Amino acid sequence: MTAGRYRVTLVLDGRLVLRGWWGSEPIARRQFAALVGEYGRPGARVTLTDEDTGRVLTEWPERA
Repeated sequence: MTAGRYRVTLVLDGRLVLRGWWGSEPIARRQFAALVGEYGRPGARVTLTDEDTGRVLTEWPERA
């Protein structure tokens, strides 16, 4: 496993507020859920990305 493989990003009202990297997907998913719980409101976007593949694993709110 690559250290820092999983990136969580928080954008509020179009501005990057937080970006963090974790080497463990379960830990990154917990951080993602915590950010959604704390900042989940209109104007917020939280994403979890696998840096090795470039794939977005989950995002809030989900895109239609």
